[in-house]
Amino acid sequence: MPTTTDAGVRRDDIYELTEEQRDWQATLKEFADKEIAPPAARYDQAGEFPWDNVKKMRELGLFGLIFPEQYGGSGAETLMYVMAVEEVSRACASTGITLAAHVSLGTVPIYLFGTEAQKRKFLPRLCSGEHLAAFGLTEPEAGSDAGGTKTRAVKDGDQYVINGRKIYITNGGVCGTAVFTAVTAAGFGARGISAFIVEKGTPGFSAGPPEKKLGHRASNTVELLFDNLRIPKDNLLDQDGREGNGFKQFMITLDGGRISIGAMSLGIAQAALDSAVKYAMNRRQFGKPIGDFQAIQLLLAEMATELEAARLLVYAAARLKDRGAPFTRYAAMAKLKASTVAMRAADAAVQIHGGAGYMTDHPVERYFRDAKLMEIGEGTSQIQKLLIARELLKEAGHVFGS
Repeated sequence: MPTTTDAGVRRDDIYELTEEQRDWQATLKEFADKEIAPPAARYDQAGEFPWDNVKKMRELGLFGLIFPEQYGGSGAETLMYVMAVEEVSRACASTGITLAAHVSLGTVPIYLFGTEAQKRKFLPRLCSGEHLAAFGLTEPEAGSDAGGTKTRAVKDGDQYVINGRKIYITNGGVCGTAVFTAVTAAGFGARGISAFIVEKGTPGFSAGPPEKKLGHRASNTVELLFDNLRIPKDNLLDQDGREGNGFKQFMITLDGGRISIGAMSLGIAQAALDSAVKYAMNRRQFGKPIGDFQAIQLLLAEMATELEAARLLVYAAARLKDRGAPFTRYAAMAKLKASTVAMRAADAAVQIHGGAGYMTDHPVERYFRDAKLMEIGEGTSQIQKLLIARELLKEAGHVFGS
């Protein structure tokens, strides 16, 4: 990513980054270019989980970046975590989603809603990356309608007995710890859903085979199965030990997760733009580089402008979160805008490459495949629009259901 504009203005100044943030961004860029990018195509083509990349991210401390030092984290800001997801995803989106799902979805609920005993038990291994984390919400009848959860948890003495399944779970087959929702009070809708923690190796908890996917082929996506799973009641995820708060907890978690998806989208879009610019400079037709043609220039200009607008929105959402300000609407806006930009940028990059862009010899076809998930995961673009509109109406004083 260039550090200056043609007018000599530092890009860092546009985003008002501190010296610490600038240094961190430079570290991340070098890390992504040297360590994460080289094997990305091989991992994607083989559908192989990038364990070597996971090890390298452990060494850099990315898995515990935003969590307090007392639990093994670094205590960094959300914005610095966003930069990490963005740069890793620029190099390899499969590795980026592994990081984002671990931090934003799998680990954050334990930090936000867990008891002190749960935090001390689970967070150190998650922050170090010794355990990867997964987040189990989606079911065959519970996607955008997460309140349609069918997985059931029944209390039996000091334990819960759990039966059901979760689908499309990132990190599900490689995780050491997972958080998931289950119905504890049938007939109460979202108010009857609770959240739980389970560790790998617990009898009754298993994962299906890896799913075959359009993109993010090196990330692990599986079905989680609960077959008379027994976990202690202490694994109920709630600081006060109360049932029925799982749905609310997971919706709060998704607010932050959408910023992560925005950051991933930025990385994919930046990679697409970088590839398109390089190709436009080197590919010659009619005796000159195709970058000399206005049609190519228009595509590049649109890609660059949309990317900068999306980055400003994603960084703004992260800063709101860091300040403790309400950020639900801006997280949804950031996710909506950045995911749309990623898809458009990847499409334009393939177009600029022409026939070559359709071949696996060039990475833009991978960016195109990876970008599509950004418009689907953690709430589709249509759901984001509903969330944004709902927040706008609430701010204007509208009372829903009246």
